[in-house]
Amino acid sequence: MLTRADRKSGIRGADLLVRILAAAGVRRIFSLSGNQIMPVYDACLDAGIQIIHTRHEAAAVFMADAHAQLTGTIGVALVTAAPGALNAVGPLYSARCSESPVLLLTGDSAVAQDGMGAFQELDQIAVTAPLTKLSRRPSSPAELSRDLIAAMRTAVSGRPGPVHLALPFDMLEADAGAVPPPETAMPAPRRAAAPDAELSGLQAKIAAASRPLIIAAPCLAATRSGPLTQSLADALDAPVLVMESPRGTRDPSLGALSQIIAEADLIVSLGKRIDFTLGFGRLAVESDWVFVDPEDQEHERARRNLGSRLVAAIRADAGAVAEALVGSAGQGRARTAWRDLVARNLAARQGDRRELPRGDRITSAALCAAVQAHISAADESVVICDGGEFGQWAQAGTHGTYRLINGPSGAIGGSPCYALAAKLARPHAQVFALMGDGTIGFHLAEFETAARENAPFVAIVGNDRCWNAEHQIQLREYGPDRLIGCQLSEARYDKAVEALGGHGEFVTRRSELDAAIARAVGSGKVACVNVLIEGQAAPSGAAH
Repeated sequence: MLTRADRKSGIRGADLLVRILAAAGVRRIFSLSGNQIMPVYDACLDAGIQIIHTRHEAAAVFMADAHAQLTGTIGVALVTAAPGALNAVGPLYSARCSESPVLLLTGDSAVAQDGMGAFQELDQIAVTAPLTKLSRRPSSPAELSRDLIAAMRTAVSGRPGPVHLALPFDMLEADAGAVPPPETAMPAPRRAAAPDAELSGLQAKIAAASRPLIIAAPCLAATRSGPLTQSLADALDAPVLVMESPRGTRDPSLGALSQIIAEADLIVSLGKRIDFTLGFGRLAVESDWVFVDPEDQEHERARRNLGSRLVAAIRADAGAVAEALVGSAGQGRARTAWRDLVARNLAARQGDRRELPRGDRITSAALCAAVQAHISAADESVVICDGGEFGQWAQAGTHGTYRLINGPSGAIGGSPCYALAAKLARPHAQVFALMGDGTIGFHLAEFETAARENAPFVAIVGNDRCWNAEHQIQLREYGPDRLIGCQLSEARYDKAVEALGGHGEFVTRRSELDAAIARAVGSGKVACVNVLIEGQAAPSGAAH
């Protein structure tokens, strides 16, 4: 290892790494410490990079994901080798599906000890490569610099997504003085524009269609792309929908989407994979399809699932094409009736019981309505909806200035992590995280992180005392006499959050809801409002 005296005359690989991150605009890293990454912690002191120390490695990646979505920059997670790296793997899949530019940095055993049975030696690249856009393990300080810049550029280019660098301990401690320092900030993303002829052809197809529908990828959601999709809808006079949910055409926040797709005569996919969320393209058997995407494998998938209905395929960045369409769209046919029909179908939901429940009982819809009143009262808000049945009610029944959901992966449990990162990214916003009682158990310890880091948010727990998504499957598929393994207890999650340094509220009556939420918001602490609800199946789309 370099001594303190050595460090005065040169820099280590860890210093080089952190200088590149700082030059790229990174000011915060989400991390759980470990032996192999201590040089990076040390280097962060000199660079002024804040470390948010989590209680689980997966939480660090979830936080980096939320940071990326809310700031439009790379989210960075730093964990230790082998067991730490493996704990971080699950959320990589979620970030990949949500199209979030996340940089995962993992400690690693020394290159000089490869094959010798070093402490926590593991081929991490073999593990992460299927889940990332790029995974590398540098074997020299020069490679460390090159690979880090390549990874950051890859994460934000084309379809955004996670990347991974394994950091051998001897490379972090090696003398990096001969490596040229970074000169500029984050390399600009590569955005493949559509050729003029293909863009003109796409414009002509949209102009000629009576009922065109543009479906956009998660990376074009309003939280990340601002008003782009609304501007596109107005420029084309055509509906533009962003699909983020694993429930796809059954996403309750999109109402009767399957009916809309079935009636469209042209569907333009702007980076939205033609996968299970779109019924593999089988819902629109009479529609023509245009597919816009920068990745070859997605074009192959589109051809396989759409066949002859794929009338045009454009290899280009979906955001770049959307911007080009906004900037060059002319006066096409008026489609007021079509857009109105789509709007009505989007608002149509079965099971969305908007009437108040009888007595003092609390339904999922009633809970969401109570929370929405407090969201609407905030000048700026971030609404986070996790998965599961209550998560679907939340996605359909709440909205704020910004929204984060669990994404197409269907992973649950990340919402407390998303909420913490959201509060740090948007400190003036009121952050609400809506989750079920199953979900809160995944990362309950991160409420201590939020309390320690002074990142208050309000967690709303819709507590039906079971894993209700699976419970509903058992009821539907096997019957009420075949229920097994999905029940939970009446655990006091509010008391647990209090013990971790936060504020707790326990609610069993609808008449208590508003005051309890108000106290949680006013506490100034990370808070948990634990609400006993009647378990219900999620609302689903209905034809209008």
